[in-house]
Amino acid sequence: MLEEIYIAGGCLWGVQEFIKHLPGVVTTEAGRANGTTNTTTSEYDGYAECVRTQFDSNKISIAELMEYLFEIIDPYSVNQQGEDIGEKYRTGIYSDNEAHLISARDYIARRSDSEKIAVEVKLLSNYVKSDEEHQDRLSRFPNDYCHIPLELLHKYKNQ
Repeated sequence: MLEEIYIAGGCLWGVQEFIKHLPGVVTTEAGRANGTTNTTTSEYDGYAECVRTQFDSNKISIAELMEYLFEIIDPYSVNQQGEDIGEKYRTGIYSDNEAHLISARDYIARRSDSEKIAVEVKLLSNYVKSDEEHQDRLSRFPNDYCHIPLELLHKYKNQ
């Protein structure tokens, strides 16, 4: 069954490149979630850079998506991943499906370090697709900066 979730893990270029190769992921789109406007022209207006992720829930679960996300982020960091600093680089899971949010919260709660985790889990309030120049950026420009180490970025690419 095709479902959709929005995953924030720092700079969206790397997150999209990593997520699109995961088993069970059908499509990805770079964008911004939970901002205060319906545009991305005004310094991001509170948005988190994210990847709109359509996935087959018969092949991958929310808990598995969380496990993959935790491979590429520092889950304790607030508003920073790698050299990218600012509110737009916060980590989070956003969805309009409450069951997704419950699964994400359960995943975090089961971890022994749950009290230190800074990953937001919130209802999706709005989403804006990023400009075309940001879509699949690292596929088109593989030498661009990415906070995710290259060996991890493509860990699942050929599986």
